[in-house]
Amino acid sequence: MPRMFGTDGVRGIANADLTCELAFSLGRAGAAVLASHVHRPTILVGRDTRISGMMLENALIAGICSTGAKAVQVGILPTPGIAYLTRYYEADAGVVISASHNTVEFNGIKFFDKDGHKLPDELEDEIEKLIRDKDYKWELPIGDQVGRPVVQQNAERKYVDFVKGTTQTSFGGLNIVLDCAQGASYRVAPMVFSEMGATVHTFYHEPDGTNINDNCGSTHPERLCELVRELGADVGLAFDGDADRLIAVDERGQIVNGDQVMLICALYMKKQGRLKKNTLVTTVMSNMGLDIALKENDIRSEKTKVGDRYVLENMLKNGYNLGGEQSGHVIFLDFNSTGDGLVSAVQLLTAMVESRQPLGKLAAQMDILPQALYGAHVEDDRKHIYEKDAEVQAAIAALEKKYAGAGRVLVRPSGTEPLVRVMIEGKDQRVIDNDVFELAKLIEKKSNA
Repeated sequence: MPRMFGTDGVRGIANADLTCELAFSLGRAGAAVLASHVHRPTILVGRDTRISGMMLENALIAGICSTGAKAVQVGILPTPGIAYLTRYYEADAGVVISASHNTVEFNGIKFFDKDGHKLPDELEDEIEKLIRDKDYKWELPIGDQVGRPVVQQNAERKYVDFVKGTTQTSFGGLNIVLDCAQGASYRVAPMVFSEMGATVHTFYHEPDGTNINDNCGSTHPERLCELVRELGADVGLAFDGDADRLIAVDERGQIVNGDQVMLICALYMKKQGRLKKNTLVTTVMSNMGLDIALKENDIRSEKTKVGDRYVLENMLKNGYNLGGEQSGHVIFLDFNSTGDGLVSAVQLLTAMVESRQPLGKLAAQMDILPQALYGAHVEDDRKHIYEKDAEVQAAIAALEKKYAGAGRVLVRPSGTEPLVRVMIEGKDQRVIDNDVFELAKLIEKKSNA
């Protein structure tokens, strides 16, 4: 039986994999596990704009309140906003209902502890164990001991003020295009940047419940590139559905990915004397060009496996304050306990304004090596078959030999989608595109046979 919790909470197709019954069970079991540490805990609950969000929120809150716990609803807010507000309101935990960058049919439920950190595997396993234990005798309160949901009215304002407070720099004179992915940032992002003095053009900020991440946002920034050029803007900023990711676009309409954002901010923080232990934490997915640029600028790097939770674990363990992923999750640990797309954008713009350099010039400090990525579609319970299949392993070994010394090959199961991701870096884009496609199709064929 596969583990219920992935690298980013419990995720699946809403009303099929992630049902109201499961949401209720997660709320009940999550509150019960927390109650073993805190009597009658207070749990903050937020969500993104998905059509299934309110349905799952009601079920989750019913589960929480059935244990006697208190559920505090903050409405539609970015995932990092829930992490921050959990600390601000001194709640015992936070829960986000979101499937981040996934398409509308997906949804997810993710817990934060009182410090705004994702729950450790041990606590997630404890919650899962309770859910799967059909013989567990629930002690359910009655009367005035039943939990109560309450609505927190000023949560949005508190988060906006927090993001603005992460810099003292004004953005007056900047011309910015925002892509809010029809998601959780659709209100707060325009508020932040307009209140900081920028001229703001906002797009994909009219969510209808079904259009989240639909050819927009950090996973589809193509239209944003065009808009930056059409409007003559200084920068474009694209968030994903729950706004924990940032992908930027420079003044020429060129994409600036998470690796480049991390390098720009690492160099700026080093110059300011704020880069702790002179180290940036990245994952194995980061481009080799980032490693080269860091070395040229005498900045250390440490690598983790893919997943922002593993980046954060390394940062907390070793006392670092900057890390992230190529996909746009960037963690500024001086400000928030998780990747925060709006905080990342504010820090990036601060580096631009204070250095008096356009984003394109700052991004050019790193040469990106050609990279190809393809997701082989494989059901969740079959994601690891490729690791034992002789033909697939032989194909991987052959590619590793082919690219040795001039690139690399990385194959890994996705922690959030039914995919096995194949990535190759090398010198010739056409060659690596072909090799990635062929290996991914082989993995699909052998895993789904």
